Amino acid sequence: MIRIILWAALILAAIWFVKRLLNPPSRKPAADASAQDAPAPMVRCAQCGVHLPRDRALSQEQQWYCSEAHRLQGPASRER
Repeated sequence: MIRIILWAALILAAIWFVKRLLNPPSRKPAADASAQDAPAPMVRCAQCGVHLPRDRALSQEQQWYCSEAHRLQGPASRER
């Protein structure tokens, strides 16, 4: 009985292997995946120094801010 099971398993494995050789699985293009996973450019708030995505930041005179309140306060003095 065990011999029949082993032969059946060997035959099924051989059939599966031949099918894989004849019809390899399709691969997804890597360019599409990398475009979606690309990191967003980050900027630093001129007032508090927090980093945030550039598309969420506010800009004024080549400075980036995280909120309207910080934009109104202007850049912080960096005397430390």
